[in-house]
Amino acid sequence: MTRRWLDRAIAAGVAVSLVVAAHPATAPAYVLLAASGLALTARRTAPRTVLVVTGLLALGYQATGAAVPVIAFLFAVYATMRAGHRLFTLAGSVLLIATIPLAALVSPRDLTAYEAFTQTRDVLQIAWLVAAAAAGEALRQAERRADEAERTKEEAARRRANEERLHIARELHDSLTHQISVIKLQAEVAVHLAQKKGETVPEPLLAIRDAGREAARELRATLEALRDDDKSPPHGISDVPALVERARSTGLDAQLTIEGSHDAVPAAVERTAYRIVQESLTNVARHASAASAHVHIGYRQDAVVVEVADDGKATGPTPEPGVGLLGMRERVTALGGRLQAAPRSEGGFRVQAELPVAQP
Repeated sequence: MTRRWLDRAIAAGVAVSLVVAAHPATAPAYVLLAASGLALTARRTAPRTVLVVTGLLALGYQATGAAVPVIAFLFAVYATMRAGHRLFTLAGSVLLIATIPLAALVSPRDLTAYEAFTQTRDVLQIAWLVAAAAAGEALRQAERRADEAERTKEEAARRRANEERLHIARELHDSLTHQISVIKLQAEVAVHLAQKKGETVPEPLLAIRDAGREAARELRATLEALRDDDKSPPHGISDVPALVERARSTGLDAQLTIEGSHDAVPAAVERTAYRIVQESLTNVARHASAASAHVHIGYRQDAVVVEVADDGKATGPTPEPGVGLLGMRERVTALGGRLQAAPRSEGGFRVQAELPVAQP
């Protein structure tokens, strides 16, 4: 927006300067000069069109007898060179140099061919054209070098991030995989032995076995994502029903409602929505002493809203957030969204996150 207004201001300033410098001149000359200045408004978006328009207007007001330097055309030369249209700029400049004497000859003033050529030399000096073209090319090269430096910087940062991800993956594998595998294996062996003896398997033991299996899957998916950043996220909103079903299998009356649909939800939003539901249901099972929980996912045009509410014993002021809530808040904030997590007035706890679909 600021750049557009700046372009308009420059174009208006050039138009006013040309009109003032042309005094005295005919009314058609004033109109053509003003138009050539205002045409510069589009020099960023359509530089070649502006070059053609300012060139034709220059011929027009030279034909009216206004011997004014073609300043607007020089701006257009600068703009087209900056945009990288070298051959087009060269061809347009040569064509204007060749035709301006003809425009001067057909003007109301009685000029000889030599006088028309002399006037052309005054209004469009080759040195001005070269300077305008050189300035445009110099700025284009400077911008190209700046872009290249930025790309190189981004590639180095991405390489360092990849190395850090691999380091984290190795650390997680070395420190957690073995322990989780032992826990899962011991729980499965205990469940198997109890079933073989015909004994009732304790619910906590089944929960440990299932949690071990889920932890192993989660860790494996996390390690894969860390080792290959181009992989699709391991979990998304489509996996939320499975989360709710697992929560229901533990005895919690968990319900899920999904409203609306969206065809282009970013992968980061998909992953964050899944993690919010996962962490919220885990907190309900561990701390809430709740009998029921309701998961609601609503698709809006600009955002995905995730809400998890339970009927547990949470009341009063918002408790000090734990690691899980802090992690949720960090994920949501990174996406430019909002997170609310607090006890409900009717009892229980509610987590609500608004995740923008268009990332900042």
